[in-house]
Amino acid sequence: MMHALKHLLLLPTLIAMASCGEKEAAPSDTEPTKPNIIYILADDLGYGELGVFGQEKIETPHIDALAKQGMLFTQHYTSAPVCAPARYMFLTGKHSGNAYIRGNHEWRERGNVWDYREMAKDSTLEGQHPMPKETVTLAHRLQKVGYTTGLVGKWGLGAPHTYSVPNEMGFDFFYGYNGQRQAHTYYPLHLYKNKNRVHLQNDTIAPHTAFPMELDSLDPRSYAQFTQPEYAPDLMFKEIASFVSAQEHKPFFLYWATPIPHVAIQAPQRWVDYYVDKFGDEAPYLATKKGYFPHRYPRAGYAAMISYLDENVGKLVQQLKDQGIYENTLIVFTSDNGPSFNGGADPEWFNSAGEFQEGFGKGKGFVYEGGIRVPTFFTWPARVKPGSESDHLSVHYDMLATFGEITGYDVPKDTDGISLLPTLLGLENQQKHEFLYWEFPEYGGQVAIRMGDWKVVRQHLKSKEQPTLELYDMANDPTETRNVAKEHPEILEKAAIIFQQEHSKPGLERFQIPLLEEGLLGERE
Repeated sequence: MMHALKHLLLLPTLIAMASCGEKEAAPSDTEPTKPNIIYILADDLGYGELGVFGQEKIETPHIDALAKQGMLFTQHYTSAPVCAPARYMFLTGKHSGNAYIRGNHEWRERGNVWDYREMAKDSTLEGQHPMPKETVTLAHRLQKVGYTTGLVGKWGLGAPHTYSVPNEMGFDFFYGYNGQRQAHTYYPLHLYKNKNRVHLQNDTIAPHTAFPMELDSLDPRSYAQFTQPEYAPDLMFKEIASFVSAQEHKPFFLYWATPIPHVAIQAPQRWVDYYVDKFGDEAPYLATKKGYFPHRYPRAGYAAMISYLDENVGKLVQQLKDQGIYENTLIVFTSDNGPSFNGGADPEWFNSAGEFQEGFGKGKGFVYEGGIRVPTFFTWPARVKPGSESDHLSVHYDMLATFGEITGYDVPKDTDGISLLPTLLGLENQQKHEFLYWEFPEYGGQVAIRMGDWKVVRQHLKSKEQPTLELYDMANDPTETRNVAKEHPEILEKAAIIFQQEHSKPGLERFQIPLLEEGLLGERE
């Protein structure tokens, strides 16, 4: 199988060589031409927030066009329902039963890490709990097979002055937010370029600043302080364009970890105006309960962020075409988890999770479909059939094996993922997951397993409430509305065995789920 796949990947190179007639063959160190890889990870983008996945209010023409040039994955999942663990598992190929980072960990032992002004003065308060020094990411592996690696956007897997920063974790270049908390504003005081702060011309408006109630909330001018001169996504996209422009002689891997559309709602005014004209007037969002930032037109502002991202995806694709490298570039577009329920976002109005439920308890932060099924497609001209679609069960932690088979780096035997390359190439010998696995220690403690058409969910494993025991038939009940646990004890017994086999004790106490640690998560409680 591997031999056949390698020949398929080399086919365009061999055709090009044959077409040269009697011309001298190119030097061996330039053959074969490995594909560039761009992995675009949106932040809190719901399954239904792209036009190609059914969105009707937010316009995403460039992303839709790119998706139609490749293959939609209709059953692709994030590895975790929140930011940091999803990113860790993508980079390491581990599921959450084996991962070091299994939730968000703000590393509070350092001091007042939530004080924005203190973080601005003291960089040792930034970032999240670091990964172990010996962590090997897929970026490390790509470097070893000749790739230049770049990360632009949000890191969230370490802190300044530790070994767990992008430049120590396999990335030749980094520009963006080191930590998640700074990314709660799109007008930060600084970003990072590699390991150094880049100070911006923005005033200190700390995230979670509420609307000043002495002002008129219906007057757009009352919100002026929440828009500053330098918009981080603009700066980050300039660095993306520069990074891609410089890659002429070596294959590159670009991890575009855009913070959009994670709240706060902050977007270019031209796009906000566009959606105000489209949606009409609406009630303002005042952020009175530590709700990120206020916005005069929250629905318009949220849609504006996504259309702004779409605009930049279109610019990137055009740049690839202008440089003559689009045909040899694999672009993966996905999201780190389901849609947010706070900060002025209105997932029910936008139908953000598509056919799934999207509000609090079902979207971001939860292991139901609205929280973990994400909009995903792979576009790779001349390799992936345009307009194709797959319902193959897949997950972010499959990327380590997939990129390895494409580029030739050694895939570790202990990865929890499998390569999706056969599906991308239209072959029939695609390996299938026996199960997909989630354990999540936050929001009360949760676990889930997807086994074919069956999905087991258990909630309240760390709360005072009685743990749930839920089983859903995804073929006939994809919206998880009918719990059939009592009707299928044999499925629950299989799930109980998987929970025991796949769980390893977390290295960080914060991520422990006592019922799992004590082996008490049987099929019946």
